[in-house]
Amino acid sequence: MIPFVDLKTQYLSIKDEIDTAVLKVLASTQFVLGNEVKAFEEEFASYCNADYGIAVNTGTSALHLALLAAGIGAGDEVITVPFTFVATTAAICYTGATPVFVDIDPVSYTIDVTQIEKAITERTKAILPVHLYGQPADMEPILDIARRHGLAVIEDAAQAHGAEYKGQRVGSIGDIGCFSFYPGKNLGAYGEGGMAVTNNPEYAHTMGMLRDWGQERRYHHVLKGYNYRMDGIQGAILRVKLRYIEEWTEARRRHAAQYDQLLAKSGVGIPAVMPYSRHVYHVYAVRVPVGHATRSPQRDALQQSLQEQEIQTGIHYPIPVHLQAAYSDLDYKQGDFPHSELAANTVLSLPMYAEITPTQINTVGESFQSILQGVTV
Repeated sequence: MIPFVDLKTQYLSIKDEIDTAVLKVLASTQFVLGNEVKAFEEEFASYCNADYGIAVNTGTSALHLALLAAGIGAGDEVITVPFTFVATTAAICYTGATPVFVDIDPVSYTIDVTQIEKAITERTKAILPVHLYGQPADMEPILDIARRHGLAVIEDAAQAHGAEYKGQRVGSIGDIGCFSFYPGKNLGAYGEGGMAVTNNPEYAHTMGMLRDWGQERRYHHVLKGYNYRMDGIQGAILRVKLRYIEEWTEARRRHAAQYDQLLAKSGVGIPAVMPYSRHVYHVYAVRVPVGHATRSPQRDALQQSLQEQEIQTGIHYPIPVHLQAAYSDLDYKQGDFPHSELAANTVLSLPMYAEITPTQINTVGESFQSILQGVTV
């Protein structure tokens, strides 16, 4: 079996360091926040070229607190994309604000910057671009639009640890950047975790209070806050793994290049790398042709055939948020965002992790092409 993600192999490669770090936290009894979390905040913020890091329990919580710190609330609108994990939209709704979607660029799968300005109303308070699959959104025009309209820019960098836009690390480009450390991420905890990074001390102070019941100091509740604190064990684990992230990222980039070469003549769309981008390949998503159908029978048949050959794949994401039942109250309909809908119907994610071997990638590529030749629309 070639797994879609192999967390055990990565753990075994750094087992002694991880075990030592966890035992250190157990001995210290600093199980919530504490010294390891504080050190990880400083180290990860530095990695992102940001001044402040606020560690929280999930990437969703990071988005929620970032929006609140930027003053987003009931009656406001936040512009984002429907082709993303649902947490992007959920965090906006948590504040009482309304998500306003614009379509993705069909090449990069990130927000179509040419569509943003026409979506702005007097209620718009922020733009929330998603750095999808490890590729940065086109931040320069986003920031230009935001400055001209007085809007905050909050980066959803949950899939983009270490990605760069024109040489600048994502997360430190907008007002606040938000990361997830879900186990399968490029930098993953052994449980849940997240972080917001910023260069704004007021935002950092506010988010630091909000994650810990709104306390400025113990039992002095300045704001109506939340229990979004990071566990000490996760902070310690992530500190160990942060030391390897560049090595793992370069491995992913090599693996992507190998996939690119293997699949160049297969007839599927391989991931585009935008000229401004350092892509970190959280997901290696190919695009399977649809023929004359609105869905891709090829995609579904191909995935099933690969599974039968013991190759695991994924689909990120099969239903865009505007067509999810939970968000039907936003009153969008099928056809509103054609590029997002087409991507949802045609993308297929191949096995991608730092520890996958060139031999395994060759097996995936050869199986992929062999199956595809026998699949018809």
